[in-house]
Amino acid sequence: MIKAGIIGSTGYAGAELVRLLLGHKDVEIVWYGSRSYIDQKYASVYQNMFRLAEDVCRDDNMKELAKEADVIFTATPQGLCASLVDDDILAETKIVDLSADFRLKDVKVYEQWYKITHASPQYLPEAVYGLCEINREDVKKARLVANPGCYTTCSILTAWPLVKEGLIDANTLIVDAKSGTSGAGRGAKTDNLFCEVNESIKAYGVATHRHTPEIEEQLSYAAGYPVTVSFTPHLVPMNRGILVTAYASLTRDVTWEEVRAAYEKYYGKEYFIRLLDKGVCPQTRWVEGSNFVDIGFQLDPRTKRVVMMGALDNLVKGAAGQAVQNMNLMFGLDETEGLRLVPVFP
Repeated sequence: MIKAGIIGSTGYAGAELVRLLLGHKDVEIVWYGSRSYIDQKYASVYQNMFRLAEDVCRDDNMKELAKEADVIFTATPQGLCASLVDDDILAETKIVDLSADFRLKDVKVYEQWYKITHASPQYLPEAVYGLCEINREDVKKARLVANPGCYTTCSILTAWPLVKEGLIDANTLIVDAKSGTSGAGRGAKTDNLFCEVNESIKAYGVATHRHTPEIEEQLSYAAGYPVTVSFTPHLVPMNRGILVTAYASLTRDVTWEEVRAAYEKYYGKEYFIRLLDKGVCPQTRWVEGSNFVDIGFQLDPRTKRVVMMGALDNLVKGAAGQAVQNMNLMFGLDETEGLRLVPVFP
């Protein structure tokens, strides 16, 4: 059995990790970390875990945890994992970090966008960006994986094949993304109160959202040249889900079949990416509670653009599910183990 510890287990992503790992036949959770609920029963924080997770919450002592766990998940705010990790810890355990601490290779870019000093930039070169469908082989060999963000996972996967194949000019890419409120975390914030978000939709982080450089960095690898995108996120009054609608100029005249072939080339054998039939648009309700990404597209000959669309559950494929997928790869398990979840509807 793989012994797993979770630092930040009482946040939304951490709680989703608990739910997924409790159903994983090869994993035992040995540490429910939470600064806010130390010595309280985990099931008293999340009553849905009654009689399923009877352990008490512990602190974020990563050094002690590394002695007990084969893998540590850090579902924590930016800066914490980087401040805790060191050579001794990485010699004893593997880490899947759900924060942004190791996603960006350029420490200056990280510090510019996140407004904090990186505490351990020496690990940036070896950290593997854990987008499994793109970096699978590197993830298998990693001891430190940077789990991608929810917006970025959906945005990158939706556009990647067309960027990689040169079918679009990546520097014309505009990403319009919408997220449920769980993406903002469990902390109490006035902007996230029911009366603030219900019956409303808003853009936020316009031209400043911190997932922007992550999208640009990964798509630059695909394009083979520096890519700059316009990314605008929106908050919608639902619990879960990410919907991305992306627009880009085509580099040449193409048929629907040619574009579909590009997607099939990269995703045709991917279990967790579902390429939708012609004319079908992704919807968040059809991926809720699952690790699937639904992708569709529509050509617009009038404007010589393509409209790319993707949907995922921000807490599963956008966070905890992808973290478990990464863990499976890191330990040589079937990549889908513990994640063959049928989307929940209604």
